[in-house]
Amino acid sequence: MGKRVLIIGLVWPEPNSSAAGWRMLELVKCFLTYGYDVHFACAAGKSEYSFPLTDLQVSEHNILLNDSSFDSFIAELHPDIVLFDRFMVEEQYSWRVKSACPNALLILDTEDLHSIRLARQQSHKSNKESSEDSYANAHSLREIAAILRCDLSLIISSYEVEVLDRVFRVTPELLQFLPFHITAEQRENPGFQDRANFAFIGNFIHEPNWQTVLALKKIWPLIRKQLPASELHIYGAYPSQKVWELNKPKDGFIIKGRAENAIETLAQYRVLLAPIPFGAGLKGKFVDALRAGTPSITTTIGAEGFSNNELWNGYITDVEEDFVANGVQLASHESDWQQASEKGEQLLKALNSEALFSEFMSTIEKLQENLDAHRRQNIMGQILWSNQFSATKYMSLWIQAKNKG
Repeated sequence: MGKRVLIIGLVWPEPNSSAAGWRMLELVKCFLTYGYDVHFACAAGKSEYSFPLTDLQVSEHNILLNDSSFDSFIAELHPDIVLFDRFMVEEQYSWRVKSACPNALLILDTEDLHSIRLARQQSHKSNKESSEDSYANAHSLREIAAILRCDLSLIISSYEVEVLDRVFRVTPELLQFLPFHITAEQRENPGFQDRANFAFIGNFIHEPNWQTVLALKKIWPLIRKQLPASELHIYGAYPSQKVWELNKPKDGFIIKGRAENAIETLAQYRVLLAPIPFGAGLKGKFVDALRAGTPSITTTIGAEGFSNNELWNGYITDVEEDFVANGVQLASHESDWQQASEKGEQLLKALNSEALFSEFMSTIEKLQENLDAHRRQNIMGQILWSNQFSATKYMSLWIQAKNKG
């Protein structure tokens, strides 16, 4: 079996900026651990926060979008496995990979199901209750098509696995449940008395995080009325001017900007406040909070895919009154805080995903051994690969010709 894997990224991974960044780094390290020759290609420019993949002995490649130079690149590299970072990348490059390397195993890392997040975002914008009926939309058609074209898709949330089965009728053989890579770990975190205040953290490029901050702006005065000496510190990469304009130190609502180390930062605080109004997948901020020993208060959507009230390290509520009361309770009562922190330790152990990553690697090996049979069973994938359904290919070719014209 071939051991050369090419990962085509939407962006260069920034593990200190977003959960998507360290999720990608987890996958890179997983392949390296199992002896793969890893290559990472991306058409986007790097930032000062991009992770130096070459430090891990990963080969980096700058590629062009909608350009035939990728064809010669992929043919020369001739990877055994190609992993696409989100369905938009699959749309752009999978047909080129398929043409040059027809026997390469195609894997899609969904990150989260964008169609669910966008459907919920639209419901939030329209002030309507979200339902699974809204998941079938223009984005879901593209996203499900990408899943069907690939040999395997990585799904980060157990809820999303259920939706793909129940709502979209995607065969389980095309899906691999693979949450964040959480292993057994020992950390000495500060106790209740060594912490103070509240925190929120989240990349501001991500719309749900911005909407969460707006929700906090509304909720915070109600908490501060009962705890007048307390502060709420807002962290996140890439804060825009509209974010900085919310900075009101005299009201205890303080925009901090980027956190260099999320876990060390959250370990300074008593409570993580995250009234997330919409989203999908898993939220990395809660894994960071668990590792920091910091109790969290969030919504049903915020905790989705992780746990329920019985084993949550704090509270889950969609009611503003309860959110405020729970925040005050955790920040001011050490016994309640300690109980929540202990639940967090149990939840972190329950989320250990080492076995799932081992299963993922075993699945890859089995698929490589039986790829033809696997593809024959995926009749919908075969239909989408036929010429009359290759819209993404011909759109890319049209853009390529237009750019040269």
